[in-house]
Amino acid sequence: MYLSCNIKFLRKRRGRTQDDVAVALKLKRSTLSGYENGIAEPSLETLIALSSYFTVSVDTLLRVDMATLSESQLGEIERGYDAYVRGGKLRVLATTVNSDNNENIELVPEAAKAGYSTGYADPEFIAALPVFRLPFLSDNRKYRTFQLKGDSMLPIPDGAWVTGEFLQDWNHIVDGRAYIIFTLNEGIVFKMAENRIASDGKLILYSLNPVYEPYEVHVSEIKEVWQFVNYISSELPDPVVPERHIYSTVAGLKRDIQRIKRRLGADIEDISPER
Repeated sequence: MYLSCNIKFLRKRRGRTQDDVAVALKLKRSTLSGYENGIAEPSLETLIALSSYFTVSVDTLLRVDMATLSESQLGEIERGYDAYVRGGKLRVLATTVNSDNNENIELVPEAAKAGYSTGYADPEFIAALPVFRLPFLSDNRKYRTFQLKGDSMLPIPDGAWVTGEFLQDWNHIVDGRAYIIFTLNEGIVFKMAENRIASDGKLILYSLNPVYEPYEVHVSEIKEVWQFVNYISSELPDPVVPERHIYSTVAGLKRDIQRIKRRLGADIEDISPER
């Protein structure tokens, strides 16, 4: 169990002294020190009080070495996305940080997608991926960039680099938004989602390109979900013709037809086709 080291880690992370925590929990400082040093164990009531004080579930305090988690993972827990609170399984993401302990953005090119299916949870595989940073993204979120393949999400071009923010709680998937979904069967896909987790335990995934039919994926098949943030591409999307331009084009065609009618000297609708 990791209770002793977690209490000490969380106390220092919050900038609290042993006296601060002991007073808040109505304990003796020496008692708290004993918990942190592993020479004493708290009662059930005190364990619950520690959980409430640090806003971390009892299971996480006992089972997870929080000092090994990345800043983004700790941020997820501190923002209330502790999966143990909901009785689920904590999704610990393999990640990399720079020399300042800030999260990198790992790049997963098309050539690395096959390896990602087996190495997504392997720290050595993730550490071998190219990394970069985008200064306009938060240091307290975890991002990863995947290379898009195919035309299912046109007008986003084939070969574009799509960046997503790691989503710990899949119940927060919003209908109609775009996500990078990783499953062992389908691999990495970039789709619009319809959230039916609460009712059916599944997502309905849609392509922007209407040629592709939507399909279902059960949550048991999903390994990671990344919420779309932005994309980078050297190609411009196909232009969308403005509506007023379409109207002016139709009006121009009507004027051309009228001119043809006048030149023929007869109503074009009265001209019978040759037999």
